[in-house]
Amino acid sequence: MNLVVRDPFWKEFSTLSNRLGRLLDGPREDQPDFLGSWSPAVDIFDKGGEVVIHAELPGINKEDIDVRVENNVLTIRGKKERKEEVKEEGYFRSERAYGSFSRSFSLPSTVEVSKIAAEYKDGVLTLRLPKADEAKPRQIEVKVS
Repeated sequence: MNLVVRDPFWKEFSTLSNRLGRLLDGPREDQPDFLGSWSPAVDIFDKGGEVVIHAELPGINKEDIDVRVENNVLTIRGKKERKEEVKEEGYFRSERAYGSFSRSFSLPSTVEVSKIAAEYKDGVLTLRLPKADEAKPRQIEVKVS
């Protein structure tokens, strides 16, 4: 027979310790920083002749988005403003992030920077980064001799 000693305070202490650790470590990459900055989620994929970036920017006006390339670094910047003032005592929970954001990506030399296109629809920014012809896959004919 095994005797198991239960400590009724261990679970509460463990939970408190975890919460304090998260508070002192700051926000994780997958959590927004509610104190004024956040980072939009992105998907980046190769679509043969181009690289495509989808960035989630819900609730942001097109005019508040800035996309630029400098020294082969693509940067997406902007700001998400709180639209309405709500009295603090009216909140049950507030999780939506507001404030400025910035994401930067190093571009491979195979991208034709002058031909990058951007489209914003339904809260998603789509960037199309075409590859130079030299970087695109091509079929080489094999001759029989």
